[in-house]
Amino acid sequence: MQTLITNGIKISVVPRYEPQHSNPLDGKYLYSYHIVIENLSEHTVQLLRRHWVINDSNGTKREVQGDGVIGKQPILHPGQQHEYSSWSPLMTGLGKMGGHYIMRRLEDDGIFHVKIPAFDLIAPFVLN
Repeated sequence: MQTLITNGIKISVVPRYEPQHSNPLDGKYLYSYHIVIENLSEHTVQLLRRHWVINDSNGTKREVQGDGVIGKQPILHPGQQHEYSSWSPLMTGLGKMGGHYIMRRLEDDGIFHVKIPAFDLIAPFVLN
């Protein structure tokens, strides 16, 4: 698990290789990840947007941006958390993801970034 706290928001990520949805002979590797977003601050916040940077070990880099996470823009009061799972395809058995969320404090409409900790995407057989 990778964890990082930025501006009072704690992001924890657990990645997993999905062999049943992968086909290494065709260069298709699927990874899932589970994210927990915890509001450790004293402010009510809303997650507005996401920005991911996804790297394959062959040098391919992709950026993914969009509103919210899995179709939601959750509001988190102090002490609350939001969890979701998603996935990313790669062309190699090794890769890395990271990025940030754009969030808003509801009481003053202040916009701020929360870093998503970089995490490795590794097919277990690659390490043997």
